[in-house]
Amino acid sequence: MASILVTGTSKGIGLATALVLGRAGHTVYATMRNPSGAPELSVAAVQEGLPIHISAMDVDSDASVAEGVGGIIEANGPIDVLVNNAGIERRGAIEELDLSDFRAVMETNYFGALRCIRAVLPQMRARKSGCIINISSVSGRLAASPLAPYTASKFALEALSEALAQEAKMFNIRVAIVEPGIMDTEMPRRIGEAAPASLYPHTRRMAGLFAASLQNPISPLLAAEKIREIIESGSWQLRHPVGPDAEPFLHWRASMTDEQWVDWGAMDDESWYQGVERDFGIDARLR
Repeated sequence: MASILVTGTSKGIGLATALVLGRAGHTVYATMRNPSGAPELSVAAVQEGLPIHISAMDVDSDASVAEGVGGIIEANGPIDVLVNNAGIERRGAIEELDLSDFRAVMETNYFGALRCIRAVLPQMRARKSGCIINISSVSGRLAASPLAPYTASKFALEALSEALAQEAKMFNIRVAIVEPGIMDTEMPRRIGEAAPASLYPHTRRMAGLFAASLQNPISPLLAAEKIREIIESGSWQLRHPVGPDAEPFLHWRASMTDEQWVDWGAMDDESWYQGVERDFGIDARLR
């Protein structure tokens, strides 16, 4: 059984991952910004007697990550696996969003993961053993408005992961990228809400696409089980799309030239809705 650090465990994929790994017998160090504000994991761990240890850690803070990871290692020994799950999103047209929104998403989704990687890597390298799993998204492989801040952070995380995999393999450290499609978590549900007024139609369109997709919700447990599979299998595969829509989305993007992709995003509303319905059988018009 492995000693596993999972970030962002208050809800969604992080919560599901901590529970799946704990139920499988792994020792889980589950971190979140405010444990007292998100008691669901603690309640489940106590009720089921799971080996899950919850602590506060803010991945946006150098000091918090250094103290949090250092404290876990000092008290309990080396960390075998890091699951970088903590993440946030902002949506809107590039012109209309505040620059602080872009900075906030990059701080958590990219620099937060980087901080945690740098905190665990020395002890993994010294032991010549370890696994780092970065939770990206299909949005780490295709960029669509109005998700520019989020997709930019995930593109960056994917690039970091590719470079890290090359460095880490020399020390027998595995690196994996998990790329979920649209899953039934708080983040996609927010994107699927009615969009604020905008000069650009993309926020409204994407809200409709997410809302329609969530009519057939995909549990975050699917991503959690994939993470467990990566840990237990010893696989060196780098990328792992997850969910019934992940591969279709990626194949759809790969079937287009860059110019065709830009043209798709620049279509008038009716042509865009018709294209989504034709290609995916989804009526993305908001009701």
